[in-house]
Amino acid sequence: MSDAVVWFRRDLRLTANAAWDSACSRHRRVTALFVIDPGLWERVTPARRNLLVAHLLGLDDALGHLGGRLRIEWGDPVEVVPRVAERRPVYANADVTDYARRRDRAVGKRVRVHWYHESLVHPPGSVLTQAGTAYTVFTPFYRAWLGRPIDEQPTPGAAEVATDRGVGIPPSDPAPLPVGEQAALNRLEHFVSCLDRYPVGRHRPDRDTTSRLSVDLKWGAISPHTIVNRLGGLGNTDGPDSEDVEDGVSEGRRAFLRQLAWRDFHAHLMAAHPGLTHRPLKAVYDRIEWIDDPGGLRAWKAGRTGYPLVDAGMRQLRAEGWIHNRVRMVAASFLVKDLLIDWRQGERWFRRMLWDGDTSQNVGNWQWVAGCGADAAPYFRIFNPVTQSRKFDPHGAYIRRWVPPLRSMAAPGVHAPWKVDPATRDSAGVVLDETYPSPIVDHARARAKALAAYKKALST
Repeated sequence: MSDAVVWFRRDLRLTANAAWDSACSRHRRVTALFVIDPGLWERVTPARRNLLVAHLLGLDDALGHLGGRLRIEWGDPVEVVPRVAERRPVYANADVTDYARRRDRAVGKRVRVHWYHESLVHPPGSVLTQAGTAYTVFTPFYRAWLGRPIDEQPTPGAAEVATDRGVGIPPSDPAPLPVGEQAALNRLEHFVSCLDRYPVGRHRPDRDTTSRLSVDLKWGAISPHTIVNRLGGLGNTDGPDSEDVEDGVSEGRRAFLRQLAWRDFHAHLMAAHPGLTHRPLKAVYDRIEWIDDPGGLRAWKAGRTGYPLVDAGMRQLRAEGWIHNRVRMVAASFLVKDLLIDWRQGERWFRRMLWDGDTSQNVGNWQWVAGCGADAAPYFRIFNPVTQSRKFDPHGAYIRRWVPPLRSMAAPGVHAPWKVDPATRDSAGVVLDETYPSPIVDHARARAKALAAYKKALST
């Protein structure tokens, strides 16, 4: 049996890793390779670099238990991978972004690569309409996704692992959260133990009821197949499991599987429609006359829009590199529909700042909010930031955590401090435009302006 190279990318684990398992079962000896692309390294935030290094250290440690090491090289993967491979076959898990596919095609022209799709439940192109095309509406995709059996996974092997460290793992500061396979499994187990709270609690940013697995999935510390298996597989989701219905676990399981399906849906769309990072799926929406508003964009990024729920989310983004999904939608809607700023500017900012900044998920969700992507709903869905705040953070706990000037203001005033009488604001230490800004736009007027801009674009 010959030697091989396993090129790690967004799959920084050894368990449930199709590329790794296949190489180790087919070859006598494998080299575990990770290539740091200087162009990508320099574009990400320090926190993202620290997360990557922590994952690499964890993978290196796991390889050390097998008697080998992770080989680190710097440079353009198109040059580095063929040089390291030296005509040996390469095994890797594919990605769906335009950049990844250009890079991988170029590598594939210079060395033989065996490709797998380990970051998704079902590989792109495997869930299709009867006409053989990719779905552009989620609900029928979800039904087909549930009904498709998961592809058989390769059997793990026991190849010898090479010990060459290459240039070594770069130094870094500590990661901002526990990472690696075991940390991801621990988060999964904690989530499963609270699964009955998920269907309702997942909408509440003031509660810790989401899985927090998005960062692990982005870096590949855990396989979506591992998550599906822990939830009992894809079957029996149309009706409650008799043994689970009383405590709500079955409902929670269905709700979370649906989120995994959304994740696959966005990736499948990007694979089927290249260029979605810079153009909408529905081309007609490129006619919208977006506003060039640098001041508004700066206020949004800084969490100083005057709308507390939006500001709380944007401040959490800077501090934690993560935002609750409900707040992501509200913050994104505010940028696009209240400020009428091009969704691409917000998407790029989120992708840069989020520790779970997965391109296909980020682009898909931003296009969904902007109404220009794969969504059956009309364009006039616009989130009211105050209504959303009152409904999903009713006591203002989330707002008070992330917006310090409002920590002494009680609900309901904390949701719209400019509407509170001056005496109440004074007692809470809130001085508009000094300690906390007034709203930078009037939501009702902004909504009307956005609807007019969309209507004009669609009628042109």
